[in-house]
Amino acid sequence: MASSNATEGSAALQDQLDALNAKITKQGSQVRVLKKASSSNGDEIASAVAALKQLKLEAESIRQKKEELDPTAQFNRKVFDELILRKMFIIPSFEIHGGVKGLFDLGPPACALKASMVDVWRKHFVLAESMLEMECTCLTPAVVLKTSGHVERFTDLMVKDPVGGECFRADKLLEDAIDELIEENPDMPTSEREEHMRIQIQADAFSPAELDEQMVKYGCKAPSGEPYGPSFPFNLMFKTSIGPEGTAVGYLRPETAQGLFVNFRRLLDANAQKMPFAAAQIGLGFRNEIAPRSGLLRVREFTMGEIEHFVNPDDKSHPNFSSVASKELVLFGRDDQLGTGKTKTMAVGDAVSTGVVNNETLAYFMARTQLFMEKIGMDPTRLRFRQHLTTEMAHYACDCWDLEIHSSYGWVECVGHADRACYDLSVHGKATKTPMVATLKLDEPREIEAAKLKFDRKALGKTFKANQRVVASAMEALAENWVDFEPIATALETEGKATVDGFEITKEMVTWKKTSKMVHEIKFTPSVIEPSFGMGRILYSLLEHCFYQRDADEQRCVMKFKPAVAPQKCAVLPISSGAEVNAVVDEIAADLLESDMATRVDKSTAALGRRYARVDEIGVPFAVTVDFDTLTDGSVTLRERDSMAQIRLPKADVTGLVFDIVHGRFTWEEAIAKYPVVQVKED
Repeated sequence: MASSNATEGSAALQDQLDALNAKITKQGSQVRVLKKASSSNGDEIASAVAALKQLKLEAESIRQKKEELDPTAQFNRKVFDELILRKMFIIPSFEIHGGVKGLFDLGPPACALKASMVDVWRKHFVLAESMLEMECTCLTPAVVLKTSGHVERFTDLMVKDPVGGECFRADKLLEDAIDELIEENPDMPTSEREEHMRIQIQADAFSPAELDEQMVKYGCKAPSGEPYGPSFPFNLMFKTSIGPEGTAVGYLRPETAQGLFVNFRRLLDANAQKMPFAAAQIGLGFRNEIAPRSGLLRVREFTMGEIEHFVNPDDKSHPNFSSVASKELVLFGRDDQLGTGKTKTMAVGDAVSTGVVNNETLAYFMARTQLFMEKIGMDPTRLRFRQHLTTEMAHYACDCWDLEIHSSYGWVECVGHADRACYDLSVHGKATKTPMVATLKLDEPREIEAAKLKFDRKALGKTFKANQRVVASAMEALAENWVDFEPIATALETEGKATVDGFEITKEMVTWKKTSKMVHEIKFTPSVIEPSFGMGRILYSLLEHCFYQRDADEQRCVMKFKPAVAPQKCAVLPISSGAEVNAVVDEIAADLLESDMATRVDKSTAALGRRYARVDEIGVPFAVTVDFDTLTDGSVTLRERDSMAQIRLPKADVTGLVFDIVHGRFTWEEAIAKYPVVQVKED
């Protein structure tokens, strides 16, 4: 009865928490809108921020009450962290030199786990979808990232400790100083507190001089005790120079996508000009995070897997959509985030038909991502797709959904799914005067409306000189379709001027006539549907989802990796140190390795149960034990990690059975039905 009451109480608290989370999302969206609106006043913004903070405090209080009702649901981070470090899954980089924040090394188990995970990703997406895979350089010229917007977007104001030289994000220091001031003075008059909060809200909008003035006003001091140095812009990309002269600026790429975008024309040729198609890349990205935290969730060097699916913007259907239409996903749409705060489980086909997800291709990749996560062993009950609010989306995006994975850090974005429209190809095409277009061959000729242009070459030449042909070509390209040219025509008629590719055209330079023509093909700039995978975040989440402690003995930790991604597939253990027994161990291990299955051999003198526990801790799914019966009848035992059940089978069957289970051709349940189960004490 007590357990039932606790469950009911927990469910009631979850309902309250969902409702509060919806209010928090709605209030957060309102704060973003107010900060962007030039008409908003300080009092209005301060009031909205105060309401948001109060809602968050209420939610945290309910969350704590919920955990108190069900302490078993709490994640044992202390034991988990000890295991991760002790078994060398993840370790701080350059540890003996004191380490560097935001940099980690993967030890042997995690290195093999990541390799298996990436292998599954490549087979699941690249091979199954016939994608074009590339490996582009990490070093990127500044002009590329300036065109994409990264140079401008990735800048924050920083300050430096004049003694120690340590750098800090200036606006965050100011915000923290104001928080401390308000907390230390609970009796502060309301008007004074609101004035401080108004300044805090504007912290990320101050100029360097304004920010310096405020930091002096609030007494912000560096760790050395001295005032901070003057504010200066800091870009989150790692900057370097290309070549010995030092004149060519470059950056370590913050994402892998740009290499695929700039190679679009060659990729289209490689695909025989057929549309739609997808290109993929898996590799390193770099971001010089100011305050790295949360383990592998926020680091300075990380592996990304990105897919760029190029599609006709007027036809975003997917040829394989029917294969996933019935797949159910947990969706957290923007209306639900702002309303009930609860998710909905919905078939992908229904999500598209009802307009919850914008189009088939976007929904198709969401479903394929869910299937990938299930394939590598992620807990499906801790996965959801959250739609970006309108205040979060880029101005050019059509729809965006993040796959979020729940871990001890809460819901964490691990895979982004974005319909980026034609933005990326358009900006690179305009910057380089390169046509980033594809061609749609029509089954039947089609009549379209166009514009017939007549230029005043003298006026063009006088204004644009050497760029005369560039301007004329840009105008003629727009004139191919009246839909594209009509806004230019309207601007010229009403305002007497219009801007085309950065050039200002006046009405005197060109005349036009609306006409029609028959076309056999239509050229278009493709839209891009982009699934972007943060492999480090996925890896960390998988470690948490696979960790558990045995009910009978909390000291025995287990990593329940699926056989397909387990770092090592099988362990081979001798029951004694005799030469004959060890010879059989080596024979079985060699056979397993011959079939490309990573194998662990433990010939130590530790008790058999202790050796089982060792391999459980690194997630080895199967263990073969060679005992004295093996020498007489050629049979061995095979233990399954999670159930600890064992079967007896001929040693000649071991490799084939393990191989089939690892590759999904056979199951452990079928193995139990085929071979006799034996009882073995592990103490």
